[in-house]
Amino acid sequence: MLRDKLLPLLLLPVLVACSDQRAAFEIGPSQHSLTLIRVQNFFWDKTADYSIVAARMPDCMRRHEIGPGGAESRVEVYAPGNDAWILKQGKRLYVVETRSCEGFARLEAEPESGMGPLQGAFQMRSGTLTFVPAPKSEEATAGGATVRQ
Repeated sequence: MLRDKLLPLLLLPVLVACSDQRAAFEIGPSQHSLTLIRVQNFFWDKTADYSIVAARMPDCMRRHEIGPGGAESRVEVYAPGNDAWILKQGKRLYVVETRSCEGFARLEAEPESGMGPLQGAFQMRSGTLTFVPAPKSEEATAGGATVRQ
């Protein structure tokens, strides 16, 4: 009987083990942003599922699945222009746009025209997903990107 009462308490850490974290890269002064969502099912998992939300409110907002990656993966954000954004996660590249928020695709290689200036990176810091802006010398003014935490 005591075992039946203790079993739920022993399972509690497993039930609360899921980690769902979000961090935003705000673009310009309005509600224009890219938000990375990182879901790790159990703290001991070495992988997490990633998705990106492109938003330019009130006109559009859309979530795109990036898929699984390392639990500590860094996702860099580049600005080639025209409301397009290149995301680099390890060797994988994606392009997402915030004009209509519909466009999203995996790239096989870097664009011939270049990646554009590095805006910063989504990364884990002290167990929390955070957007870290690029140093001022590398940060672009294309698109008027600013960062707010």
